[in-house]
Amino acid sequence: MSSELITTDLVALDADFGGSIESVITNLASLVHDTGRATSVDELAGPAIAREAKAGTGVPGGVAIPHCRSAAVSEPTLAFARLSRGVDFSGPDGDAHLVFLIAAPEGGGKAHLKILSKLARALVKKDFLEALRTAQTKEEIVSLVLDVVNAEKPKKKATSSESAPAAAAAAPSSSKAVDSKKTHIVAVTACPTGIAHTYMAADALTQTAEERDDVELTVETQGSSNNTAVSADTIAAADAVIFATDVGVRDRERFAGKPVIESGVKRAINEPGVMLDEAIAASKNPNAHKVAGTAGAASSSSAEEGEGLGWGKRIQQAIMTGVSYMVPFVAAGGLLLALGFLFGGYDMANGWQAITTDYSLTNLPGHDVMVDGEMMTFKKAGFALYIGAVLFAIGQASMGFIVAALSGYIAFALAGRPGIAPGFAGGAIAVTLGAGFIGGLVTGLIAGFVAMWIGKWKVPRWIGSLMPVVIIPLLATMITGLLMYLVLGAPLAAIMEGLQNWLASMSGSSAVLLGIILGLMMCSDLGGPVNKAAYLFATAGLSTGDEASMKIMAAVMASGMVPPIALSIATFVRKNLFTPAEQENGKSAWLLGLSFVSEGAIPFAAADPLRVIPSMMLGGAVTGALSMSLDVMSRAPHGGIFVIFAIEPAWAYFVAILAGVIVSAIAVIAMKQFWPNKAAEEAAAKADKAKAAA
Repeated sequence: MSSELITTDLVALDADFGGSIESVITNLASLVHDTGRATSVDELAGPAIAREAKAGTGVPGGVAIPHCRSAAVSEPTLAFARLSRGVDFSGPDGDAHLVFLIAAPEGGGKAHLKILSKLARALVKKDFLEALRTAQTKEEIVSLVLDVVNAEKPKKKATSSESAPAAAAAAPSSSKAVDSKKTHIVAVTACPTGIAHTYMAADALTQTAEERDDVELTVETQGSSNNTAVSADTIAAADAVIFATDVGVRDRERFAGKPVIESGVKRAINEPGVMLDEAIAASKNPNAHKVAGTAGAASSSSAEEGEGLGWGKRIQQAIMTGVSYMVPFVAAGGLLLALGFLFGGYDMANGWQAITTDYSLTNLPGHDVMVDGEMMTFKKAGFALYIGAVLFAIGQASMGFIVAALSGYIAFALAGRPGIAPGFAGGAIAVTLGAGFIGGLVTGLIAGFVAMWIGKWKVPRWIGSLMPVVIIPLLATMITGLLMYLVLGAPLAAIMEGLQNWLASMSGSSAVLLGIILGLMMCSDLGGPVNKAAYLFATAGLSTGDEASMKIMAAVMASGMVPPIALSIATFVRKNLFTPAEQENGKSAWLLGLSFVSEGAIPFAAADPLRVIPSMMLGGAVTGALSMSLDVMSRAPHGGIFVIFAIEPAWAYFVAILAGVIVSAIAVIAMKQFWPNKAAEEAAAKADKAKAAA
């Protein structure tokens, strides 16, 4: 680093930074900006405030650690405030009086994240917190913090995976000493950003384990630095595992068969002792919930903590995992199809197979091409027609995988790697039988649950090594295939055919109603499950190539573009109704909207959902209805305004988007004008005061 992580200029003692999270973070960001370590207060404060809206960063001891990565930050920096007036950061002890802003450069390496994680770990130490509370000078604060972040980590009785290699080298794994009087537990901690909570949870569990004589603990931190996995021997010797994560556990199947306690990462910080007790109890309970090789699952809800994920939550997350893995196939394939049309012309779709197989770069086609024994005349010829057909062929190949990918990765999310083969096979069977994406959803769930069930079988050790690579894929694929061919295939195909016929027959008011529904779905949670469900409905149908499916795709994409653009315009038109962070986000949200990235509106919705989301849904419904009523069609599944060549009629597409943007912008301005947001007003006033003082 070019300078120390924290200096006296980055410390405020007994300061009044306002009564809201936004004002505290903005003031801390101002300290960073004033030292020349950030190019913009708002560009630093905005991401930190948005992160806070998703999950509060309050931790035990009256401490908060808002944090983010930002392109505005030039070097890793800590800003600290000891507040005279506490602010609620959703911590377990009420208002926070000690607040650290952790500012990391965007795209920075792992070295500084390791330093930041040391601070997070120190915050679970009572003596360190007491020293922060009683320090008389800024120099004392700086010294305390630098001593922590620059100190070498001491060796511990309860270890983390960072020191696992060294420990393994010290003693042969085959003869590793095991204290039979202690319960051996392996824990995994992970948070979305991987900067702070990951390591705080790890050390809260570790330090609590150190104070006890009945636990031997090893922690694997799946954060942004030091992600060394615990050894297979350590996992094998474990009596139980703890998953304290807000994101999926990487390589979860390593822990298959172990009793497991699952929760969000903050619970491990707040209740480490309780979680250790639950893990000990689970290790002694033959009926305890066990890891079944599931992968990609997120944290459970508070009601499910200690009991594993509920089935409803698990199914939802599995479907979302399948969709997320399917989207790249759709995006790549759909855009390649669109490029094929751009180069080769739309009539090329009637003969692309003959063009790609019968011609080459040294034998380019003319306008007249023999297709299936008949001479066809194309508008384009030569290199343009040939390269268009090649791009179209590549796109078709990618699109041909979407149902199989959806099914395969749903099964993967439920059963780990053993579920991939039966899931993909089930998806391919669904396509063969005409069951489409509905069949893919069903086969993914069937394959996943069957593979999970087989994975729980108690088998001799010599068979155990064959289970994940041979026996589970074999039996799960066979069961899934038999169910589809003998029982489910025909009914699902009939449902899919009925759905396609209904879509093809839609016109007038029924089409408008569907457009309204799709618009509402796209703008309801801005990238969440409802939004993704509408997108899945559109993209899966797009593979059929019929006009009704292309109309649905256009309505979905146009509606999804509305929120970021509308909010960006609103921040320019009525700047004073938005916080400084929202104003800053508004400067780039319009570009995200034009690119069909609905998530560009999330910071606004997270900070003020009651005003923003209904306004966006209103505009989305208008856009969806207009798009369907004007018969707009899109051959591209993504790209927004940048794939306008694949959308027709283009003028109607622009009209639909413009109408929705205007409606949403007016609605959100009206909502904020006549139903004021006190937090926004306070933050704006604070920012104006700071500018006036400067």
